Amino acid sequence: MKIIGAKKTMTQIFDDKGVVRGATVVKLEVGLPSGSPTSNMSELVVGDRVAVSGISKGRGFQGVVKRHGFHGGPRSHGQKHSEREPGAIGGGGGRAGGRVAKGIRMAGRMGGDRVTVGNLMILAVDEAKKEVIVSGAIPGRRGTKIELRKL
Repeated sequence: MKIIGAKKTMTQIFDDKGVVRGATVVKLEVGLPSGSPTSNMSELVVGDRVAVSGISKGRGFQGVVKRHGFHGGPRSHGQKHSEREPGAIGGGGGRAGGRVAKGIRMAGRMGGDRVTVGNLMILAVDEAKKEVIVSGAIPGRRGTKIELRKL
């Protein structure tokens, strides 16, 4: 069973014990064509576990520090304009034959990928507004198409 919706906004909800939980509001789509593989929201119940898939936020061309979490070079001791550079990328010792091997983590385009976040819980269902509140953060910006699948 999968349900299509759009990410609306993030909020916070207090549970029975008074603990605050981060949550995301998802606006579900209606008037889907009959016979489609998607289901209606009446199958969603508070406490159900779901997996949410969507397209992550695009971040454009990023360096290795942001894209892959490299530490960069030291901030002193002779560094001049090379604090956020990747360092040596060659295939030393003849391993790669003096070329850059495939799969080396380098700067490039980041984000815009299909991401799935699993094991999220449904905190609230509002059939009048066609909205579902899901625990935690889900991928994408506001308005991103989201797919909910019951686990």
